[in-house]
Amino acid sequence: MASRKTKKKEGGALRAQRASSNVFSNFEQTQIQEFKEAFTLMDQNRDGFIDKEDLKDTYASLGTDAEETILNAFKMLDPDGKGKINKEYIKRLLMSQADKMTADEVDQMFQFASIDAAGNLDYKALSYVITHGEEKEE
Repeated sequence: MASRKTKKKEGGALRAQRASSNVFSNFEQTQIQEFKEAFTLMDQNRDGFIDKEDLKDTYASLGTDAEETILNAFKMLDPDGKGKINKEYIKRLLMSQADKMTADEVDQMFQFASIDAAGNLDYKALSYVITHGEEKEE
């Protein structure tokens, strides 16, 4: 009987974890499917990761500006158009959905990001760094 109690406890923990990490509950199923399709299209070499070369290949094939495309992706998470997204919110998204990133991988990305005192990521500046490799001089 001890194993049944253990299973119940484990099952309860799993359910609680799933409920707290379901950040995509804000999106409709069709939107989630569109996200998955977009990421699959961008993974040009099919290695499960979207790296700089995948982005270059994708944008070249589409004839679009890489920075504008990345900005538009971030804008989907910024309905008020403030140009910033809460750091913890984006971290939860990146660590809980699709090809999950580790906390270390997200923290590495944040090293190149401008984050204000309130904990908001300046995604316009990050988009520039991703596409140009260095911060824009002002």
